[in-house]
Amino acid sequence: MKYGLQIPSSGALDFLSLGALVHRLDPGIIPFRKAAECRIHVSGGEYNCAANLADCFGLKTGIATALVDYPIGDLIAERVRAMGVRPFYRRFKHNGVNGPNMATVYSDQGFGVRPPVVFYNRSNEAAALLKPGDFDWKAIFAEGVRWFHSGGIFASLSETTGEVIIEAMQAAKAAGAITSFDLNYRAKLWGIWGGQEKAVSVIDRIVRHVDVLVGNEEDLQLGLGIPGPEVAAKSKLDPSVFFAMIGGVVRKYPNVKIVATTLREVHSTNHHSWSAVAWINGETFQAPTAELPVYDRVGGGDGFASGFFYGLLSGEEPLEAVKLGWAHGALLTTFPGDTTMATVEQVRAFAKGGSARIQR
Repeated sequence: MKYGLQIPSSGALDFLSLGALVHRLDPGIIPFRKAAECRIHVSGGEYNCAANLADCFGLKTGIATALVDYPIGDLIAERVRAMGVRPFYRRFKHNGVNGPNMATVYSDQGFGVRPPVVFYNRSNEAAALLKPGDFDWKAIFAEGVRWFHSGGIFASLSETTGEVIIEAMQAAKAAGAITSFDLNYRAKLWGIWGGQEKAVSVIDRIVRHVDVLVGNEEDLQLGLGIPGPEVAAKSKLDPSVFFAMIGGVVRKYPNVKIVATTLREVHSTNHHSWSAVAWINGETFQAPTAELPVYDRVGGGDGFASGFFYGLLSGEEPLEAVKLGWAHGALLTTFPGDTTMATVEQVRAFAKGGSARIQR
């Protein structure tokens, strides 16, 4: 048993995630009020990990999600196929007027001293309509699934999505899969139907079934309701506050064996200092700090999580797993869009030292 986890050695799927698929409209460095054209990126906090693990790391992955039968749904489904992710769709019919819809995320890239601006149209979103019973989890997990993942973005969409996660987590645990959850606390999403108090009550019930938790100190405080410690961080790259909170996390959730997060100091939109840390079964590990020239920061955290999960699924030593996540997250910020364009060889090379200037 490595990392305090009994990771299955094989399965029809190495990794299965549950979450919403969205399309992000990206006008580049032009703010939306002046935009004349946009790129379309297919994304989703939970989907991104499955896409990255399939496309970069060569794992067999799947996504359980909602899909609407209309042209935007067709576009999204084509991108899912292109990334090599096996879909388990609950399909919805579009009425030709107001939905159900595939959610739209609007996010320019910002530039220099101007930060990116993110806003949503998740009105009548199909994924928010998902409810317990929509997926045959027993049949899905009977094929063999090594790792199951979901996150706080999907949990925040409606009264029923958190219940779907709990249903899936219970089925995953019964089938012997490892379970992970990315807290990804988004005040905008929780705020429209219950706020932080509701978030804590929903996420609490989910995390009781979780082995591996991803989230920074703010996620731990706002998503789990765990008070911050009486310690001050020297900088955004100082993990002392994060590590000081782990005791509270594992006392409340003794089932959690791993907690990990990225560390990011934003000097400007296009210059970040980047590191990552993890608490793994009682020990702490930290990646180096790299100075990153950033092209598109969206998806960097999911890039870390997927690289880190790959390291764990591959049986790497704990520090190497953290560094693989750190390296993949760093590389992902050099590409447009939310999902990877890196190769596993590039990730391993960067994890060993790479070509960007590294401060040790």
